[in-house]
Amino acid sequence: MAKITFSQNGNSPFERLLGHNNFILKNWSSLEECFFSSTTFAPKLKEEVRRTLAFNNGCKYCMAKGSPSSEIADSKILIAVKIADIISKNQPIDDECFNNLRTEFNDSEISELIAFICFITASQKFGALLNLEPSCPI
Repeated sequence: MAKITFSQNGNSPFERLLGHNNFILKNWSSLEECFFSSTTFAPKLKEEVRRTLAFNNGCKYCMAKGSPSSEIADSKILIAVKIADIISKNQPIDDECFNNLRTEFNDSEISELIAFICFITASQKFGALLNLEPSCPI
């Protein structure tokens, strides 16, 4: 059970928790749409990053959408997931790991990837802190 009541604003349980402030909901949703409509990264990369973050951030609502893949062959996805794992555990990205990131992504892509990781982390922390569960009603 969520720790606060659901608002009347929003289309999903997450949005209805955030919807107590419609201005924040609108702008949060707009930024989310920017990330998910961006064609910089393949949907599979974004989904693997999201899944990794869900389990590290403890969001039950997000974890219910799927576990991280155990076998990833794509080098871009591998390094993106590794960076997501490091960031979500509040660990520093060492030079070797950052150099690996640079071999797969340019500066613009690195900026977007890290912004995506931070945004998804914030969303999942919000859900985890308010005890958003997959069975929450819409």
